[in-house]
Amino acid sequence: MAAAYDVIVIGAGPGGYVAAIRAAQLGKKVVIVERENLGGICLNWGCIPTKAMLRSAEVFHLMHRAKEFGLSATGIGYDLPAVVARSRGVAKQLSSGIGHLMKKNKIAVVMGEATIPAKGRVIVKTDKGSEELTAPAIILATGARARELPGLEADGDLVWTYRHALQPKRMPKKLLVIGSGAIGIEFASFFNTLGADTTVVEVMDRILPVEDAEIATFAKKQFVKQGMKIMEKAAVKKLDRRPGQGVTAHIEMGGKIETHEFDTVISAVGIVGNVENLGLEALGVKIDRTHVVTDEYCRTGVEGLYAIGDIAGAPWLAHKASHEGVMVAELIAGGHPHPIKPNSIAGCTYCHPQVASVGLTEAKAKEAGHTVKVGRFPFIGNGKAIALGEAEGMIKTVFDAKTGELLGAHMVGAEVTELIQGYVIGRTLETTEEDLMNTVFPHPTLSEMMHEAVLDAYGRALHF
Repeated sequence: MAAAYDVIVIGAGPGGYVAAIRAAQLGKKVVIVERENLGGICLNWGCIPTKAMLRSAEVFHLMHRAKEFGLSATGIGYDLPAVVARSRGVAKQLSSGIGHLMKKNKIAVVMGEATIPAKGRVIVKTDKGSEELTAPAIILATGARARELPGLEADGDLVWTYRHALQPKRMPKKLLVIGSGAIGIEFASFFNTLGADTTVVEVMDRILPVEDAEIATFAKKQFVKQGMKIMEKAAVKKLDRRPGQGVTAHIEMGGKIETHEFDTVISAVGIVGNVENLGLEALGVKIDRTHVVTDEYCRTGVEGLYAIGDIAGAPWLAHKASHEGVMVAELIAGGHPHPIKPNSIAGCTYCHPQVASVGLTEAKAKEAGHTVKVGRFPFIGNGKAIALGEAEGMIKTVFDAKTGELLGAHMVGAEVTELIQGYVIGRTLETTEEDLMNTVFPHPTLSEMMHEAVLDAYGRALHF
């Protein structure tokens, strides 16, 4: 006999488990279905464990700079298995915490593979057989996985995806990273900092292609200074694998094919949505390039069926998924939530230096027809940045010249992934340049540069 609920959530990542919690808070009887790990890719194989590994690399980098700070450190080294073990421990701790949250909010958890045979019905294939669940509302939060290009498929030995890179069998000596989005550039930064001879290949005309061109150019200079090789407008056409020896990569650049030797390749060429084997097509759900098509409230067009997070398309960010989960839960409960504005969702990349942004790039703002005022402020003009020994960086703001609307903000440098939220709040509150100019920023902080970048857009910068 089917178990009846008010809401069924399929997928327990940062979109699904948050949706389940909010629905439970609103008095709904909720069940969540997960086929692998509570917390999904983000907690177990993405956002969290990568940040733990990058933190180890950051500390390693700082140890080598000890003399600059009047300190001494000798015999500096690293233990890669221990770095990985710490990363996995952090992920396990947080994943276990999700289980506690499910119990606290009285959310039933069913581990297994879900299919939706009909509207309002879910069949879960578990270790013990199958279970049938029913509910008037179903939330799809099945996430995404790494895209694999023909001929560049991962094998776990010579060619890795993010999962292999999070549990490396060895420290690469000569590493090729295919793709320079957030995933690719973070792994490039990690392994390069630990000493790998790292090459990044990007098919677009610049690395970090979704970022403002000026910020991407600044970041590239820093990466090259750190020893990375960057190949833009280049494509890996073929990999010749020699087990136990290495890989010959055939890279097309400028109309010519070059061959380069590597011992390890990381493929980070995007993601595909987990839309298969759910029964979506039979239900009449529209799928576009492996992502479920939804309206601004995450409705699929099938009554009672919603899709959130990576499966529902860009931006592919955990915080976007979580916020969509809350919005959908409130909608199901009869509320009137505001739809999410993609241009007010920040993107953060935890390479060294960090990169963060929200809203329109300068180029996109102009393409959209805005006359813009642009402000910039360098880290070298900020006392806190100099005191930290982190004087390489920049903050850039883009305003509508007529209305003073903050169209976008773009940053590269130390801790910018923490700073960006100030501008995110500003955009949410529809802040103008006048509001930001009249805000008193504390001293000495990195955040003062946010103020100065606004002032600079209007010719009023004080410290540079």
